[in-house]
Amino acid sequence: MPIHHQDFNYLRQLVRHHSAMVLDADKAYLAELRLTPLATQMGFSSLGEMIANLQTQPFNQRHVQVVEGMLLTETSFFRDRYPFDALAKVILPELLAKRQTQRTLNIWCAACSSGQEPYSIAMLLHEEFPELANWKLRLIATDLSNEILNRAKAGLYSQLEVTRGLPLSLLNKYFQHRGNQWQICDKIRHRIEFQQLNLVTHSFTQFHKLDIIFLRNVLIYFDLATKKAVLEKIRSILAPDGYLILGGGETTLNLDDSFERVQVDKAVCYRRRL
Repeated sequence: MPIHHQDFNYLRQLVRHHSAMVLDADKAYLAELRLTPLATQMGFSSLGEMIANLQTQPFNQRHVQVVEGMLLTETSFFRDRYPFDALAKVILPELLAKRQTQRTLNIWCAACSSGQEPYSIAMLLHEEFPELANWKLRLIATDLSNEILNRAKAGLYSQLEVTRGLPLSLLNKYFQHRGNQWQICDKIRHRIEFQQLNLVTHSFTQFHKLDIIFLRNVLIYFDLATKKAVLEKIRSILAPDGYLILGGGETTLNLDDSFERVQVDKAVCYRRRL
């Protein structure tokens, strides 16, 4: 049965309160698609019955599962290739030259989903910049969802997932067959620090002067005030000469004047305005 209007409004409020993601009013079909199997798994006879139960209970693990079930997790290896090309051709050569004395490099992938983005970066670093093996490199990947983080940590992907954006040469070099799935090798998997983090409610003080921040296809799901708050926190931890990389449909324009837009190869990036 289609989800009741009042039930969907409850879900919209629940998701917004705990993740800051704004669900559009026309996304009821998404709730039906994603949460009906979860309702069955929890032992309810319908989605409506599960939602009715949630409304009578204090916030608990079931609410967490529902919120995480509604979070959008679309991703792929080397998604929208231009940022990765800019990383290899311009951004990393520039930063490595500047960091030769300290020999440290800090990269953060925010909202990393099932891990394809940070693993893409790790493979690129391993392929193009072998000298980083002797550097102090931190590649941090965070997400709100513990469930999706566990998937990312495992580094296990279906045949469909590894054919989306991943060159065959890298598949053969860095992945091994595990039954009907592919697992990324330990030397790449262990380079990444996976952490649970809520971009809205958590502080970023554990990060210090990050050189590169990937925050792609996240801001589009936040309201105006939340976008501004997140960018303000990003600004406080981005190195003065660091790079912020957003999704293709995102911008800091009219949100935070402390950033300036820069064209890097064929990609658009953002830097702190000096």
